[in-house]
Amino acid sequence: MGQRLFWSNGRRDTFTIDGARVLDPVEGVDAALDVTVERGVITRLEPGSAREGLVLAPAFIDPHVHLRTPGREDEEDLVSGTAAAAAGGYCAILAMPNTEPVVDSAAVLGALVERAEAEAQIPVGFLAAITKGQQGRELTEMVELVERGAVGFTDDGRPVVSASLMRRALQYNAASGGRIALHEEDPALTRDGHMHEGAVSAELGLGGWPSVAESTMVGRDVALASFEGRGLHLLHLSARGSVDELRRAREAGLDATAEVTPHHLCLTDEAVRTLDPNLKMNPPLRSGDDRAALLDALRDGTIGAIATDHAPHARHEKDAPFEEAPFGVTGLETAFAALNTALVEPGVVSLECVLERMSAGPAAIYGLERPRIAVGAPANLVLLDVAAAVRVEESSFRSKSANSWLLGKTLRGRVLRTVAGGKVVHEA
Repeated sequence: MGQRLFWSNGRRDTFTIDGARVLDPVEGVDAALDVTVERGVITRLEPGSAREGLVLAPAFIDPHVHLRTPGREDEEDLVSGTAAAAAGGYCAILAMPNTEPVVDSAAVLGALVERAEAEAQIPVGFLAAITKGQQGRELTEMVELVERGAVGFTDDGRPVVSASLMRRALQYNAASGGRIALHEEDPALTRDGHMHEGAVSAELGLGGWPSVAESTMVGRDVALASFEGRGLHLLHLSARGSVDELRRAREAGLDATAEVTPHHLCLTDEAVRTLDPNLKMNPPLRSGDDRAALLDALRDGTIGAIATDHAPHARHEKDAPFEEAPFGVTGLETAFAALNTALVEPGVVSLECVLERMSAGPAAIYGLERPRIAVGAPANLVLLDVAAAVRVEESSFRSKSANSWLLGKTLRGRVLRTVAGGKVVHEA
């Protein structure tokens, strides 16, 4: 069944959703059905008739979100971040530990879990740091952190530079069982880089960030994991070389998983010609060839999850020249619409693939209970109008930050309702 993320609110809703195409790729459901939920549990699936554009699917899980809590609640907090997630169709999210202070002890993690139980609009799971302070020098107490509720470990935002420390992390993780998730970057190769190293960076005169800085670290870490017989998860892959390393490792039998972001699936470094700071992210947008490799890997399952890497920033931080602006973009509220517009409608990736990689895929990676549409299952649902036009405006964001690469654009695909743990948490 998988680990169930907490949900403290005792309310469970009763309702029926009719007029939708019900689509659950993993359960093998694709039919016009009326779905009845009673006290938070799916109790009936009955034949119905579908209205054009209306799709009911398992709600999404985002395995990579920055809630900026504790320490930077001016950018995001548990209330705003989870409200944004609910508006994006998510029934659960996993939060990264690079906060102030870093989530590297049972005390910090425990306080966060308690706050989330009281404040979060949807369930939140937390990853703890691999190293204390994310400094790459000393491992955290992994067993203690898992016992306190950590679903995995990552130094996201920073790589584990030391190969020997990375090896020890894999060894000690055998006792804790939490998944290790890696930000793959060789900082010696990315220093002073602001965008993908290539023809566009040369023309713009911006410091380049070569794709090999990612792929060489992927190669090192899958080799270490294979040597130790341990699994790992690769965060926000961006490069063909990384996909090649991952595919070889999986073919050799390694328990290696990966995620990719909507912006890396939809855009290339050509978009940076506008010098919009909202197009500055880590890892950077890559070449068309890299994007093609990511799409191939998404379709064939080599990459099993789509993650937003939702990274809110205060307005004054992003309102700066491209080279001075911080890395990171928001994405919770726009992920499905962006993917539907750029990939599904043109026939690049099927709707079934996108829905699976946004829901069952992330759940499987972290051993979470999978949202599913079946009698007796908890209601974790998203109702979509895949044909609706939506203009992305700052005024509509639930997030405290608006550093979106989609501002001002019109997308196709609206989240009409989100149900998390049997409770309606968003209604358009």
